[in-house]
Amino acid sequence: MRKDEIAGAKAATATHYKIGKEVRGAIEKIGGTMPEDLPTPEKSIQQIEKEKMARLKTKAKAGKLMLDE
Repeated sequence: MRKDEIAGAKAATATHYKIGKEVRGAIEKIGGTMPEDLPTPEKSIQQIEKEKMARLKTKAKAGKLMLDE
């Protein structure tokens, strides 16, 4: 956007869709998997982060927290 000096919401949105269409065309052309066809993970990033924080808090309370965790 900066390189092409695109200003304004309408121009940015139009550029976004144009680039997205080109990327999807490239994926399709090389026979790649389209994003909507990728497998869905069992847990979201937010769920994984929440579980990790809970483990760290438990370790901290028990006095077993390592500095690199």
